[in-house]
Amino acid sequence: MSANTLYPVFLNLAGRPVVVIGGGKVALRKTRALVRAGAVITVVAPRFARGFEKLPVGRVEEPYRSSHLRGAAVAFAASDDRVVNAAVKHICRARGILVNVCDDPAGCDFHVPAALRDGTVAVAVSTNGAAPAVGVRLKREIRAMLAAGGWAARAGRAGKKRSDLLGRGGKKRR
Repeated sequence: MSANTLYPVFLNLAGRPVVVIGGGKVALRKTRALVRAGAVITVVAPRFARGFEKLPVGRVEEPYRSSHLRGAAVAFAASDDRVVNAAVKHICRARGILVNVCDDPAGCDFHVPAALRDGTVAVAVSTNGAAPAVGVRLKREIRAMLAAGGWAARAGRAGKKRSDLLGRGGKKRR
């Protein structure tokens, strides 16, 4: 793969419709993260791995059809079937739906990075889909650095100070 030219962004998916195609372990992992993000999730699969029943998501227990993507803001093609994943990608591209294809990094509109959160601090690491394990390792090292430096507490104090200044008519500056 060439240099990482992806545009880094954090998506606010709270209350947004997200469709996950697939009911296996990869789909379960993606769905759990989407639940934490507050997305309104529909998962479509002929059968579901254990764990889905505990999640606050809509489950459609049937094979994928293009109509399942209607109204989606974002989709994840996480089926165990590459043909299904390719079909999901094709329909999403035609409809302007952002899609992540779990078995095809080059076919993704976005990659889900190795991410960590500590208070108001969020850090994400991406290898452009080339080496997810490297991203996970970097995430662990960054987590240790953040904890050692007290960065979450610093960000919280700086955020309060900024809010106080803006409340008194201060100007936003980055």
